Amino acid sequence: MKERKGTKRKDLEIRFYENLIKERPNFIQALVSLGNAYTSKGFYREGLEVDKKLAKLKPEDPIIHYNLACSLSLLEEVEEAYKELKKAVLLGYDEFSYILEDPDLENVRQHPHFKEFFTKIKNIKGN
Repeated sequence: MKERKGTKRKDLEIRFYENLIKERPNFIQALVSLGNAYTSKGFYREGLEVDKKLAKLKPEDPIIHYNLACSLSLLEEVEEAYKELKKAVLLGYDEFSYILEDPDLENVRQHPHFKEFFTKIKNIKGN
């Protein structure tokens, strides 16, 4: 089957994880891998849904909230992305240089309070 120009097709990796999730809906690592695969292939809305599910399953995990912030940012839901990024940092996410470089967070870095929050966190953490 030939793919039409401008459309995205789910590849073998995505289909594998989708099938795995059908059998084990709360398999955390498979959900993380599926969310990452969706995002890397440009299926941002699907990635967001996976990240939201993961945040419910593991509400105290800073990396999951960081990934949720990335998904929201990619979909230009900047206010929600900013809130999730703050939550990730407050839960312990401390890869500050990556926050400044991650292309997925480009939109959230434009949030009016981002620089102020980021400066405060860096001062508190001593980085």
